[in-house]
Amino acid sequence: MNPSQALAEVLVDELVRHGVTDVVLCPGSRSAPLAYAVQAADREGRVRLHVRVDERSAGFLALGLAKVSRRVVPVITTSGTAVANLHPAVLEAHHAGVPLLVLSCDRPAELLRTGANQTTVQPGMFGEAVRWRHEIPAPERRAGQVPVWRSAVSRACAAAMGALSGWAGPVHLDVALRDPLTPAAGGAQGCADPWPEPLDGRPGGAPWTAAVPAAGGAQRDLGESLLAAGAASRTVMVIGDLPEPELAGEAVRLARAAGWLVVSEPFGRMDREAVIPHGPLLLTCTDWLDEHLPDRVLVVGRLTLTRDVAGLLRRVARVESVTVGPDWADPASRVARVHPWAAIAAATAVLEGGPDASRVAAPDADWTRQWAEAGDRLAEAPLWSPTEVTGLSVATTVLEAAGAWSDETGRSAVVFVGSSQSARDLDWAATGSASAVTVVGSRGLAGIDGCVATAVGIALTREAPTCALMGDLTFLHDANGLLVGPAEPRPDLTIVVTNDDGGAIFATLEHGAPERAADFERVFGTPTGADLGALCAAYGVAHQRVTTLPDLRETLREKGSGIRVVEVPVDRSEVREARAQVRAAVAARLA
Repeated sequence: MNPSQALAEVLVDELVRHGVTDVVLCPGSRSAPLAYAVQAADREGRVRLHVRVDERSAGFLALGLAKVSRRVVPVITTSGTAVANLHPAVLEAHHAGVPLLVLSCDRPAELLRTGANQTTVQPGMFGEAVRWRHEIPAPERRAGQVPVWRSAVSRACAAAMGALSGWAGPVHLDVALRDPLTPAAGGAQGCADPWPEPLDGRPGGAPWTAAVPAAGGAQRDLGESLLAAGAASRTVMVIGDLPEPELAGEAVRLARAAGWLVVSEPFGRMDREAVIPHGPLLLTCTDWLDEHLPDRVLVVGRLTLTRDVAGLLRRVARVESVTVGPDWADPASRVARVHPWAAIAAATAVLEGGPDASRVAAPDADWTRQWAEAGDRLAEAPLWSPTEVTGLSVATTVLEAAGAWSDETGRSAVVFVGSSQSARDLDWAATGSASAVTVVGSRGLAGIDGCVATAVGIALTREAPTCALMGDLTFLHDANGLLVGPAEPRPDLTIVVTNDDGGAIFATLEHGAPERAADFERVFGTPTGADLGALCAAYGVAHQRVTTLPDLRETLREKGSGIRVVEVPVDRSEVREARAQVRAAVAARLA
């Protein structure tokens, strides 16, 4: 089976799994693999095929098929002007809210902008008239692509139906195909070169990812659908970054009511006593994890910090997701079901409403206890030196200080954490002791730019004490965030900078391996030698340099007024080994 044939068969199969009953096809060479695949599905009675030689009419035929049936109807075209001829139908579908799916075939990347016949820039051709668009690159003979292809179809169908947004309309899926474009003689069965992974979808003909409609059903139905994700007695909720800090608390409340375990990234505001202590560190011990795997993981928000969480998602049998917006995070294409955020409150209401709670499977008591005990073992004594100044110990100290500020004022102190290594240090450091602290970060794209100004903006909107934790490169990248004119409102903000003179995060990645030391320092470590005190003086900002943890605690005991920078020098050369030692300590404590 050649790659184009494999992709075409998977796409058509997944469309059928999403309830597609009619497909409109226009003739063409580049679209030949899909033509063969959809004709085979028609012969098998899985879809009804409609062939039209005029793409403009084909587009409106598909629109008519979808308009009243309210089913997604794909229209398949070859490349070039064939796609452009669909534009009138796409515009009508856009304004009328019709679930039309443009499935255009394209040249592979190496032929774009080369003057190759019938080749133009097809992605974005329909502008703002589509709800969602995506490009599938030309397939290659390798494993790992099938989940990605099926996930793309799932996203296209969800967007076309407006499942999570409530706004149905056209979508555009542009598929690059490389020669050969005809199936092997005798079909897949007659091919001596089988595909390197199964092409199968979910068992029982289920779609790869089913999106639970956010509108059109009763709130109770939303809640019961989400609770079905916890029907298994071993369920873990993993909480990532969310648009509003309070949303994390709503998710934890549901987990407590359902008896689900919670592992959380540090962001948000929640009852952290309901969260497994050092949960992210539990995931670093793969031997222990393999013996205590959940049956299902419910992902809430976007998980952006560690590969350990990704490792968990690869290991479990089923992954479900709760999303705030019309899309969902699923880089590994593992999610089987997506729920709208309204399902959180609906499910909590069902559980707290009385007798219906009995329909949720009781948690596996022994398994739950083993997770809780493991978390307690990690929390019973420090996993890193409580006296040595490292990124981890600084993050712990900042959280402790913010917790004290919260207790003093009665308001949740806010910690803004910069991207890169500081966020990962805080992820490991956060425990149940930080329940009263609200942690936020710029995790939309997780860039280091603008972090100082973002922290200033947050502080200007809060009456609660505000602190920021970031590395020196993040701080230097937005030094102009300190520039506040004399007539401008000034916040009360403490910025703690762990200064390791460079990019510590790269030392923890493959680039920091000892065998790559000769290449590391200049292009990854990137030391600057900047004088942070002199920089702060130039901006008229208070600066203090502390070198011990007791001094840092003493400095943070006072919340301060105005903007102040507390610089803490740390040794970047030891960060890789320090984190390896923590992982080893976790494994030893869990053994």
